Amino acid sequence: MIQDKESIKTQFSKLNYSSEIFKDKLLELIKRSLEDDKAQDIVVINLKKKANFTDYLVIASGTSQRQVASMAQHLREKLKNVGLANVPIEGSKQNDWVLIDGGDVVINIFRPEIREFYNLEKMWSGELIDSVESGENNIELS
Repeated sequence: MIQDKESIKTQFSKLNYSSEIFKDKLLELIKRSLEDDKAQDIVVINLKKKANFTDYLVIASGTSQRQVASMAQHLREKLKNVGLANVPIEGSKQNDWVLIDGGDVVINIFRPEIREFYNLEKMWSGELIDSVESGENNIELS
C-alpha cells in the first residue's frame, strides 16, 4: 500500500522515537521500502541482547550496483521523511555493500556475492524476527 509523504510523516510524528511502537513502525517502513524496490532475501535480526549500537539489523540484497544504490537512496529519503534528519550512509561510492544507520535499525544492502562473502546473518546469530521471503531461518539468542 502506497502512502503519501505527509501521511507517513504525520503517523510517525505522534510517536516517541525511543518507543517500541516507533521501532516497529520503522521496521515496517524499511521492509516495505525494500520490498517496493524489489530487494531479495530481506532478513531482520533482533540484536537487543547482543549489541549496544542498534536494536535491529536489516539485511537485503540487490541484483546490481545500480539497484543497491537506488534502494539505499529511496530508503534514506523515507527515513528523513519520518523525522530521522541525520541518516548516515556508507558504501555509496561502490554500491556493493551499503550501510544505512537508522539508529535503532541498521540496514545493510548487498549485492548477493558480497552478502554471501560477509555472511552477517551467521556473524550476528541474533534472533531472526522476520524473513520476508521465507520463515525458515529462525535463530535464537542465548
